[in-house]
Amino acid sequence: MRSPWVRWAALLVLLAVLVLAPLQLSEFTNQTLARIGVFAVAVLGLNVVMGYTGQVSLGHIFFLGVGAYVTAYGVTNEWNIVLTFVLACLIPAVAGLLVALAAARLGGLAIAMVTIALPIVGVPVAKRLSDLTGGSEGLSTSFGSSPAGSGLYDDQWQLYVVLAIGGIVYLLTRSLVRGKYGRAFAIVKGNEAVASSMGISPYRYKVLAFTIASLIGGVSGFLYMLVIQYTSPETMSFGHSINLVTAMVIGGSASIVGSILGGMFYVLAPQLTNAVDPSLTALLQGASLLVVLFLLPGGLVSLPRALTRGRRTRSGRGPAAPPTTPSTTTGSGTAAEEPETERQGHA
Repeated sequence: MRSPWVRWAALLVLLAVLVLAPLQLSEFTNQTLARIGVFAVAVLGLNVVMGYTGQVSLGHIFFLGVGAYVTAYGVTNEWNIVLTFVLACLIPAVAGLLVALAAARLGGLAIAMVTIALPIVGVPVAKRLSDLTGGSEGLSTSFGSSPAGSGLYDDQWQLYVVLAIGGIVYLLTRSLVRGKYGRAFAIVKGNEAVASSMGISPYRYKVLAFTIASLIGGVSGFLYMLVIQYTSPETMSFGHSINLVTAMVIGGSASIVGSILGGMFYVLAPQLTNAVDPSLTALLQGASLLVVLFLLPGGLVSLPRALTRGRRTRSGRGPAAPPTTPSTTTGSGTAAEEPETERQGHA
């Protein structure tokens, strides 16, 4: 994979699969993959602020909910869809910026308490603003119909849109975390005092990370309305926010691929646990989290490395021990290697 042509060939194969797969898969599978894409983008936004910058954010679902409400309101009032998308991204980003300006100077449990307040306050506010949000009944919109003449079914079109927008967000985020901003995020995460001594403002970069994460949350909110087509105050409930954090941890913190695995866990785990026993859904999800934390502290994304280490351990392979050479500074080592006749001659 280190060879450029191999990477390009793998990329072309991946693109071909993404283009052709929606045309061959069933409607249920396409809808499931689209939902995975929605929450993978949401987990990616959370990863920016928690995984890469090390700031505790327990209310990230709030920004997905705001983006979903803006999208629903814009579609209901027949706004231009591009304008609706831009506002669905910018309004959560502005909300995240305002929260970050006040909370980024805090640390540890203090900033966690601020973020916890977002969904706790957001749910009753959404219920009260019934003219904008539809109150407890929520809003239902449909704007994911395939264009006339495209020859695509609605589920295929929706999956293509999720793949396109989600793919762009992933590429931009990958470029961000692998560049100078990502290095600054890592230094702030490691030690804020060291970051300050290097001329890196922890406050500035925490605000930046929180704002970017909120913007990505707005993108996931737009995609949420595209695929789910319904939102209510319960969309931004605190329970869903904790599930999002759990998905990030299980998928892999500070990992682009881990965010995709987290989106898969968020969507597929409830389906699998409901198939076993609906009354045990929360218990089984919690048990899954504990198992992953104990066996794979780095999340599911670290599984290949763990398997590789296990194979090397079973085969007895490991780094070769350095050769032991006699000391040239002590007489004991040298005398021990002298022939017997030479020792007698010296005597």
